[in-house]
Amino acid sequence: MKTLSYLLLCCGMVTSAAGAAMAQFETDTIPTSAGELKITFIGHGSLIFQFNGKTIHIDPFGQLADYSQLPKADLVLITHDHFDHLDPDALAKIRTDKTAVVLTEACSKKVSGGIVMKNGDTQTIQGIPIQAVPAYNIVHLRDGKNPFHPKGVGNGYILTFGEKKIYVAGDTENTPEMKKLTGIDIAFLPMNLPYTMTPEMVADAARAFKPKILYPYHFSETDTAQVVRLLKDQPGIEVRIRAMK
Repeated sequence: MKTLSYLLLCCGMVTSAAGAAMAQFETDTIPTSAGELKITFIGHGSLIFQFNGKTIHIDPFGQLADYSQLPKADLVLITHDHFDHLDPDALAKIRTDKTAVVLTEACSKKVSGGIVMKNGDTQTIQGIPIQAVPAYNIVHLRDGKNPFHPKGVGNGYILTFGEKKIYVAGDTENTPEMKKLTGIDIAFLPMNLPYTMTPEMVADAARAFKPKILYPYHFSETDTAQVVRLLKDQPGIEVRIRAMK
């Protein structure tokens, strides 16, 4: 009996510590037909979704938070293998033997035991429908020759919670595939040069696929007021700015 009480006390302390760690970050709560979706904005490209008792980490990056203090992951999605999106140390701190890790083929060379999804793949994992969307550069090139993010290498992901579709674009520009998306309720679009999009590119994409809520993310020093201004007369799109520098 004492052993059980001690274990329950320890579990309570762990839960309390994780809750305190989460409390330092901004959060939004989104109602869905299947329960509330809580979005926690860790920063840069890193997010946490909590839904029906499951915790989903997106691109955990240890420079933004002490991941040993954050909730363990039921599911992790990694968009590509750049160091600020694929951080093996941060991943190890939230991964358990029950955690599903969704990643790209390039990421699978650095992380074992993951589920590889290629551009266009769809799967239901941990009860959550997931679609992999191409994420790549068209305009911005490294040394004027090679894309910072070549086509076919990185993923964005569409996750479905109840009737809500949440699109986390990864590092990408306003690609034809992005602009053809439909039914997106919430979109996270990156906005920093020279790696991803300008505010004008973000606004162009948003006008094309019309997410109900747009969160610019991974925006570094970009002035987020620009995308707010560009979309101020676009009906049906709410631009929300959160601490995602």
